[in-house]
Amino acid sequence: MSDIPSFDEFRRVLADLPGPDLEAATTVMQREVQLTKPRGALGRLESLTEWLATWQGRTPPRVQHPRVAVFAGNHGVAALGVSAYPAAVTAQMVHNFTQGGAAVNQLCGQADADLRVYELDLDNPTADFTHGPAMSEEACARAMAYGMMAVETGIDVLCLGEMGIGNSTAAAALCLALFGGNAEDWVGPGTGLDAQGMARKAAVVAAGVAANADLLSDPLHVLRALGGYELAAIVGAIMAARMARTPVVLDGYACTAAAAVLYKLDPRALDHCIVGHLSAEPAHRRLLDAIGQEPLLTLGMRLGEGSGAALALPLLQAAVACHTGMATFAEAGVSTRGGEGRATH
Repeated sequence: MSDIPSFDEFRRVLADLPGPDLEAATTVMQREVQLTKPRGALGRLESLTEWLATWQGRTPPRVQHPRVAVFAGNHGVAALGVSAYPAAVTAQMVHNFTQGGAAVNQLCGQADADLRVYELDLDNPTADFTHGPAMSEEACARAMAYGMMAVETGIDVLCLGEMGIGNSTAAAALCLALFGGNAEDWVGPGTGLDAQGMARKAAVVAAGVAANADLLSDPLHVLRALGGYELAAIVGAIMAARMARTPVVLDGYACTAAAAVLYKLDPRALDHCIVGHLSAEPAHRRLLDAIGQEPLLTLGMRLGEGSGAALALPLLQAAVACHTGMATFAEAGVSTRGGEGRATH
């Protein structure tokens, strides 16, 4: 990629993304039916193992070196009263991450995951998108390229999250532009807005989409018009993970909204992604339906910072542990249905 990246370069990358490793998927499925359980008895754990193998391109799959990447950025629209917290909280929470004091730190510790926090010029927020694009094409492309740096050799699974006061407003604007409807369909309380605050937030979202109407025919330009630096970085990280055959776990509403930009460019671009949890932000369910994703967990969380993605890691680890550690019918001397497969003694 050139020193000054462009959207055209990302389009070329997107057109050349690797597909699924069907041989690895077949190998996993063949072992799965031999394990000492009725077929399908472990439910979604079985499909998670298949998904991991398909996108890691190896059998058995591994979840030994997961990484949680949290991207932080500030938003010009935060000055419009769309959040219950001031923009200064973004930098304060980044400091909290580095000191080990946030929820995501504890969740990463439980899953033995490597946490990395990436700041995107917190002193210079995006522009107020009610008056024009939040970012230039160059600035957006640079943020995407920066996000690609989160993918390094040796990572088994990449969990993605964000921190940015005002980014649920950006997420709502992205979703409105990408999927249509009304601003109210995509706006929620975020960090704790009351009804008056949500009405103000919806008005900002609607104004932003109207102010950038000439850019909304192309998903990448939707991203630069209405997104944020941290959301653009997530888009880049998803693309880099696909190229590196690293499965991705997405966090909540804002993270999924960023990923939806790629879905609108090519629905197959998110095949290596799953969503860790259903956010309490009401529009997240609508968004998941739009991109054909079913979350792993539904716990009423709305924290962000990659917390829901990190919390899903133990499920992936459990799926792999069952697949690799269980005995087959033949090994255990257990009969299959119909008496086939009994080991001889």
